[in-house]
Formats: sequence, structure tokens, C-alpha cells
Amino acid sequence: MSDLPEFDRYASTYDAELNQGLSVTGEEKEYFAQGRVNWLRHCLESLPPSPRLVMDYGCGIGDTTVLLLDAFHLNSVVGLDVSARSLEVARLKHASQQCRFLAFDEYIPSAEIDLVYCNGVFHHIPLEMRNPALDYILRCLRPGGLFALWENNPWNPGTRYVMSRVPFDRDAVTITPPQAKELLRGRGFEIVGISFLFWFPRFLKPLRLIEPYLSRIPMGAQYQVLCRKPV
Repeated sequence: MSDLPEFDRYASTYDAELNQGLSVTGEEKEYFAQGRVNWLRHCLESLPPSPRLVMDYGCGIGDTTVLLLDAFHLNSVVGLDVSARSLEVARLKHASQQCRFLAFDEYIPSAEIDLVYCNGVFHHIPLEMRNPALDYILRCLRPGGLFALWENNPWNPGTRYVMSRVPFDRDAVTITPPQAKELLRGRGFEIVGISFLFWFPRFLKPLRLIEPYLSRIPMGAQYQVLCRKPV
């Protein structure tokens, strides 16, 4: 999350700005959003029970929030964000009895969430605010609850190039995979695993069949650190 005015400014143009940056890959944001959710679902198959209450931390305009709702057949999902205008868009597009969108000061952490999903948020959070953000997530999670932190991989040249093309990513302070693990461990999370996704652009689409076998090699365009709140 960046400061409030920045992401308010991009609420109505977020998709267009992001897709312009991603156009060099031959894909739009939906491909990556669905890919992250599918991979997370795959990872959780070996970590029962399936989540029932989920939080999308830094939900933006809510498109991934509803993907989580559908992928995990959830009882409830809540999307949180700092941008009031983004939340307005999310509510208009996606709000339902099972899917809520709130500002952070409207949600009171109560240690009940099974899974917190977060994509591309922490590289926008100022360094001095990252620990408090993780502490907030810990307070939201039930004991044993899971946190799926997705970040852009600065070790991937393509990722750096795409970020340079996206206005709201140009000034982001990226996080390397070791830095992410250190940050999470420092706040008390237990690391379950780390994986790397999105290797091949669309013109190499046939090679995507081997991407699951490359998930341990730290050069994918994005990475997921899956971790757990101690019981």
C-alpha cells in the first residue's frame, strides 16, 4: 500500500495502467491473478483443513477477492485497503453477503481469519511500517492460520522492466526473497515454504507446462512465501 492519495488517484485507471505495463508479457492482469490463486490452492491441498474465512490484505478494486471466494468456496472473505476510492469500486463490482470491502479502521482484528492473502502490497509499504503491518496480520489470523505473501521478484529482470512501466510501481521498494523471509520470521511467523511462478511470456506458452517443476528456482517473476501463525 502506498499513501492514500496515490491509490485513490489510480482507482479508476488501475486495470489500464497495470495492463499497459504487463503488455510486454502478452498477458493481462487476470492471467497472473488467477495463476496466483490457483497456485495457492495447490499449496493448501497438503495443509488441511480448507480455509473458510479469508482476508485479502490490500485488495485494491477487489478483483482477486472474488477469485479467492470462488476458488475456496468460502463462507466469508473480506478485502481491506487504504484507498477509499478503490474500495468504492470494489463494492460496486463485487460486494455480496459473503464478500465485504472495508477500510483498515473499519475492521477489528479478532484472531479468526484462516488465511490472509496479500499480493504486491508490501513493496508499497514504507520500511518503518512493514513490521506494524505484519503485526496487524498476526492479530487477524487464528492460531495456526496461514499468510500467503506474494511479491514481485527483483531478481527477475523482466519483473523490474514491467514495474518500470507501471506508474504506481516505479517508486516501489522491492523485497528480495531472503528479505521477505527474514521480515516474516522477525515478527514470529513460521515459514511453510517459498515458491516462484511466472517464467514464460505468452509467446512461450507451451513451456508453461513445466513451470510447476521450476517453482523452487528463485528466478520466477513473482514469489510466494507461505507462512503460519504459531499455534
